[in-house]
Amino acid sequence: LSLYSSPARESKYVEDPQTQLEEGVSHLRHVMEPYTAWCQHVLMILITKTLSHYIKALCSDLFSEGCEFLQNPPAGFYPRLGVIGFAGIVGLFLARGSKIKKLVYPAGLMGIGASMYYPQQAVAIAKVS
Repeated sequence: LSLYSSPARESKYVEDPQTQLEEGVSHLRHVMEPYTAWCQHVLMILITKTLSHYIKALCSDLFSEGCEFLQNPPAGFYPRLGVIGFAGIVGLFLARGSKIKKLVYPAGLMGIGASMYYPQQAVAIAKVS
């Protein structure tokens, strides 16, 4: 056997003849294709319009609530937010090397910072998990 040449292959593809059932299904699919395409088009339009309406309503509600909260925050909210955010940045600085560390350290330090300022919520989350 030579290492540099391969023997010529003489293979031939033979297609099986279609049965009468396969021909009937194929014909039915070709006849129904315009109707199914129309149904898919109408369904996509309905889904798109409905989802866009609900997404717009949800985003506007969340945005307005977030703006109201940031305009009238509770006392000491921004300093707490700063400490929790700084803990996340410190976690990113300490997490050199592994990708897992880059996920765990910032989240862990932010969680510890948040649990210092919000102990009742931290206990409730710990009980659930």
